[in-house]
Amino acid sequence: MKVPSVAAAGFLLVFPAVAAARQVHELPASYPYPEPAWSPYVVGTLIGVLTMLTLTFSRKPVGASSAYADLSGLLGRLAAPRHIASLKYYQEHKPMIGWSLVFVLAAIGGSFLAAATGTNEITGTYLQDMWVARFGADSGLLRTLVAFGGGALMAYGARMAGGCTSGHGISGTLQLAVGSWIAVICFFLGGIAVAIPMYRF
Repeated sequence: MKVPSVAAAGFLLVFPAVAAARQVHELPASYPYPEPAWSPYVVGTLIGVLTMLTLTFSRKPVGASSAYADLSGLLGRLAAPRHIASLKYYQEHKPMIGWSLVFVLAAIGGSFLAAATGTNEITGTYLQDMWVARFGADSGLLRTLVAFGGGALMAYGARMAGGCTSGHGISGTLQLAVGSWIAVICFFLGGIAVAIPMYRF
């Protein structure tokens, strides 16, 4: 898939959300996050220590996007083994339950641990207050479509860039890699370009 077609797909996914946002109420005054949470300074320090230990002992950078490629390859081998075997990527990178997949599973578990040790962070609700204030309480389907569409575009972009927010944003910037710093700048610019029309206009 060429880059212009990916950009067009992204526009088609984001535009309905932007259009729907025009008829909704103001954001809640308590936004962004009034409840107690883990200190970002402590968590940032722990992430830095984890990254240095990972690079020192495993000789591998912290990253998550390759885990999705491995999981896709593992599932693909169950449904279409010949097709997966014919793909150049999987010929060079055999799909397996490697450390990156375990890392992603541990990150999901860690998020639940962090929420459980906070105050009222496990709400059991699907839509956040900010989303409801902007798109309405009956926008669950829109939320699902935007989440899946955005995740697919992010995964595609991560593979094109050779890394995700973890690989570039944590491991790459820690090693002062120029390409990673450029990627991180683009992450923020892309997030701002999408968030402003969705939540502010």
